[in-house]
Amino acid sequence: MDWNAAVDGYCERLGPGFWAEPVNALTNLAFLVAAVVMWRRCAGPGLGHGRALAGLLFVIGVGSGLFHTVATRWAGVADVVPILVFALTYIWRASRDYLGLSRVWSAVAALALVPLTAAIAPLAQGVPVLGVSAGYLGLPVMILGYAIVLAGRLPEVARGLAIGAGLLLVSLCLRGLDMAWCADWPRGTHFGWHLLNAVMLAWMIEVWRRWKMSQG
Repeated sequence: MDWNAAVDGYCERLGPGFWAEPVNALTNLAFLVAAVVMWRRCAGPGLGHGRALAGLLFVIGVGSGLFHTVATRWAGVADVVPILVFALTYIWRASRDYLGLSRVWSAVAALALVPLTAAIAPLAQGVPVLGVSAGYLGLPVMILGYAIVLAGRLPEVARGLAIGAGLLLVSLCLRGLDMAWCADWPRGTHFGWHLLNAVMLAWMIEVWRRWKMSQG
């Protein structure tokens, strides 16, 4: 496989140039800003895990920025892997803190995202808008599952997770509409995925931070 091969999968990109996706590229700054904000909000004892998540959020912005400028296969990996690491880390942390599971069972719960996504993705193929993002759909489903489980025990956390899942679904719709609306909206809508996803990921960290602060 040629890892330096060019990738053109977005409405805004019309050529191989570094700045061929200016809006998609620049909106990755939202991830960096969100990361800095949450890093500062997670200052203080006991909030180290929040800062670790904020650091991963920063890496997501860098990886996505590379993909929407360099636009090669290796940059695509740099775009996707940090998102997966963030998701697995958050689920592990949520399982430990919200559900009180052991480290091992929390790891099992986090890794369950992989078969869940594998089961959902084929069902979503061909579905308007969401089908394009079939590989991501396991995440909002899992977040909603945690929200349902926690509704009685930790209602504030459950509400926060449900909001996060809702934000993610809307951002996935924006991601899916990018090529569908390309003829009428040449800039595409992928930048909306960046902006809303940055808010969603920061919000998920904030949900954990508020829970941690409530523990005294």
